[in-house]
Amino acid sequence: MGYYVPKNVYTNEDLTRFMDTSDEWIQERTGIKERRFANRMGETTTTMAIEAAKIAMDRAGVTTHDIDFIVFATLSPDYYFPGCGVLLQREMGMREIGALDVRNQCSGFVYALSVADQFIKTGTYKNILVVGSEKHSFAMDFQTRSRNVSVIFGDGAGAVVLQPTQEKNKGILSTHLHSDGADAEILAMYYPGAHANKWLTDKPPFPNQELGGLFLTTEQLESGATLPYMDGPAVFKKAIVKFPEVIREALAANNLSEKDIDLLIPHQANLRISQYVQKLLGLSDNQVFNNIQKYGNTTAASVPIALCEAWEAGKINTGDLVCLAAFGSGFTWASALIRW
Repeated sequence: MGYYVPKNVYTNEDLTRFMDTSDEWIQERTGIKERRFANRMGETTTTMAIEAAKIAMDRAGVTTHDIDFIVFATLSPDYYFPGCGVLLQREMGMREIGALDVRNQCSGFVYALSVADQFIKTGTYKNILVVGSEKHSFAMDFQTRSRNVSVIFGDGAGAVVLQPTQEKNKGILSTHLHSDGADAEILAMYYPGAHANKWLTDKPPFPNQELGGLFLTTEQLESGATLPYMDGPAVFKKAIVKFPEVIREALAANNLSEKDIDLLIPHQANLRISQYVQKLLGLSDNQVFNNIQKYGNTTAASVPIALCEAWEAGKINTGDLVCLAAFGSGFTWASALIRW
């Protein structure tokens, strides 16, 4: 495992220079104290992924020649297309291996891990690089009109090298993936998009909605139509149902219960969500790892960053049962149960 976060630290107080907000307001609603923002020039979703990948590969004792498949999860790619997987392959000088891009937002890394797990278990590949990386800051609107979104997100990357094991009941025990697109539009970025007008007609709060489609116009940029849209309370209500549901599904599939969990690593969406789930599952503070206070919500990168940081801090030991869980835009949600 490996992770990378930019050096630039932005506290809640820093954000008050740009919008009508406060440290108290942000912490009360999200638990976030600070976040990291990548450099505007030179630091991208791909370059951050490379830094995390280098650490993970070094710890796994593998080189770029050994990696035989890449699964790259992000919602903030360097380009609209192609995806970041091929950019990472190119920049790291890897062989002409397959590169799969996963667009499942906050659930992206767990989805990517599940895909890699299947390839490993079928014997198709032996060294898979799984990455979650995000550069949100370049698309955030640091004005009061967008404070409910822009105060939440941060930049960073996490990576793992997944390999087979012959040990029974070790490694990834199972993964569980779900989706429900019924309310997809309450957490989305509509532009650029081929059918954005269909959803914008009677939903979010931006003018000039008839000017739409894949190609952006000056009017769209000026009106705010290109900004991410989120109905926070609605997302919260869904998350606190699906998070515990998918965790319990993973435990039941392996004939285990909540008391068997040594460490739960939830996607770092909101500290209040994590605390609610912790209470619902009857877990102690030592059984749940949160780092959103330092990094904000790094969507697809949040689970691998937290997983690696928890391991580095000595909170994961041989034989421990670790549960990863995520919920995000789509809506999609997922879990993975791992025996260390």
